[in-house]
Amino acid sequence: MVVGGLLLTINDAIQKWMTADFPTGQLLSMRAVFMLAPIAFFVWRAGGLRALKVVNYRGQAFRACLVCLSAFLFVSALALMPLADAIVITFAGPLFVTALAPLLLHELVGWRRWAAVLIGFAGVTIMIKPFGATTLHWAALLPLGVALCGAIRDIATRHMHGTETTAGIMFYSTVAVIFAGLGTLPAGWAAMSLEHYALFAVNGLVLAAAYFFLIEALRLAEASVVAPFKYVTLVWAVLIGMGLWGDVPDMRMFAGAFLVIASGLYILHRELRHNV
Repeated sequence: MVVGGLLLTINDAIQKWMTADFPTGQLLSMRAVFMLAPIAFFVWRAGGLRALKVVNYRGQAFRACLVCLSAFLFVSALALMPLADAIVITFAGPLFVTALAPLLLHELVGWRRWAAVLIGFAGVTIMIKPFGATTLHWAALLPLGVALCGAIRDIATRHMHGTETTAGIMFYSTVAVIFAGLGTLPAGWAAMSLEHYALFAVNGLVLAAAYFFLIEALRLAEASVVAPFKYVTLVWAVLIGMGLWGDVPDMRMFAGAFLVIASGLYILHRELRHNV
């Protein structure tokens, strides 16, 4: 999860850099096309075409739709917000996982974890509603939607671990993103140079590696346990954002991030005690 989070942050920075020149659908579709090469390698290592056998058709389709929706929401957020701000709001994902666990995983969530969820969402409110403001920062709702989609996707991935391979999950989700992006072609795509193709290739390779590590993490442990380790990406997001765009998170973002991360770590602590 830690390695996957680092690679995902690098991918996000590349995507943000390219939002100035390309529409969201084109970014997602071209990136996904170049992900097919490393995914083909993973499929080969997993046993060839047998790794692409689908048992849970509904689960694959549902997860693919969530991946497409969260991708469109997040790239749209990157075009409107600083990198670290967009990423830190998605950290609400583990809070959603815990809140949805009784309904979707049939897990018992005690009052302490519910309290942590409420405190965490208070932190989210601080981040998306500036101090003294009477309205929400509407762009901040985009990464919050990503967090919700990601939580449901992680739970769906956990349900699929017994029947679907990591390579198969990656392949079908990636193909879905390609076709979803192609659906925006009538709205107009920008012309691409050789340098753009090279950047898309790097983007696709980095993201494929990130997804592999993230899916493997979810196959090896409960989503509510491994998800909090995504928090280490905040350091990289802040450094990259400052280095490339000069973005410095304000105290509002740090205060909200502290509450969200502290809540997530407490949830992790309670999960570990529960599993002992």
